Amino acid sequence: MSVKEVIKKEIDRLPEDILAEVFDFIQFLESKKEKTLLTKASQKLSESSFKKVWDNDEDAVYDSL
Repeated sequence: MSVKEVIKKEIDRLPEDILAEVFDFIQFLESKKEKTLLTKASQKLSESSFKKVWDNDEDAVYDSL
């Protein structure tokens, strides 16, 4: 039995008030995942802009730190 099937069985046994909490938690997890994806995407987009700042001869001494 998969984890998804086990979770579905457990959900079927829960009272309605706890189901609302489970739903809130699921939404939290989705939001957290979305924020992580947005953060990684924005970091990737800004890489080329910061390349000039990060890769220059004047600051080469800091590359070894």
